[in-house]
Amino acid sequence: MSNGDERHLPGRHLIDAYGGGGFRLAGLSHRGSLLGLPSGMWAWPYREPLQLTDAAFERVVSEAAEIDTLLVGTGEDVAPLRRAVREALQAHGVVVEAMATGAAARTWNVMVGEGRRVAAALLAVR
Repeated sequence: MSNGDERHLPGRHLIDAYGGGGFRLAGLSHRGSLLGLPSGMWAWPYREPLQLTDAAFERVVSEAAEIDTLLVGTGEDVAPLRRAVREALQAHGVVVEAMATGAAARTWNVMVGEGRRVAAALLAVR
C-alpha cells in the first residue's frame, strides 16, 4: 500500500490473512480496516460498526456502477447496518450483506475468484 492519507493498492487482491488489527494481501501487511473496490484496495479509517454512516461508504457509491454486491465485515461479530445506509446503497443498485469480518474476507476471496462484481468494506479485528 502506498504512504499518505489515501493508501491505495491498485487491483483486486485476495486476502491471505486477517486479524491482529489488519490484513495481509498481495505480499503486504496492512494495519487497519480495508475497503476493496473495483479501483483497488483502500485504507478505510473506520474501527467499529457505529461509525458506519453514509460518509463511510462514499467511495463505494462513487464506484456503484461496477458493483453488484457489497460485503460489510462488521468486526468479530455481525452487527446490523443502519437502515439509511442500506437504503442509500440499494438506491445505487448495490446489494449489501453484513457479516463478521472473517466471513466477509473469505466470501470476498471466493467472489473475486469467480470474477463477480463485488466490493468489501472490512473492519479490522484483533
